[in-house]
Amino acid sequence: VQLQASGGGLVQAGGSLRLSCAASGRTFSSFHTGWFRQAPGKEREFVAAFRWPSDSTYYVDSVKGRFNIFRDNARRTVYLQMNSLKPEDTAVYYCAADSGMTSRNPTIATSYDYWGQGTLVTVSS
Repeated sequence: VQLQASGGGLVQAGGSLRLSCAASGRTFSSFHTGWFRQAPGKEREFVAAFRWPSDSTYYVDSVKGRFNIFRDNARRTVYLQMNSLKPEDTAVYYCAADSGMTSRNPTIATSYDYWGQGTLVTVSS
């Protein structure tokens, strides 16, 4: 599976962005998918995950109620809708995917075998 992330940019605090992660290659609909982010000088952290086949979603506490992860299997794309953005959301955002045949912890980066290249989100105050 190859992943291509897009949609990052510069936005003012309180604004919104929608990130996209387009997949190519193997069947995508049966994969677990997630978003992680890495701010300058910090470690990569979990943001959100979407699990197959339950369609369960998981979020880090700091984005609950503001971010939403969802998928369009027909378009082979997973999205991260980000609302009420804060300066502390500034980071490079990465999408990730893992075979749906696994049951690894969705909040851990090592649970994912496939990664996109990252897209920069900058939130100004």
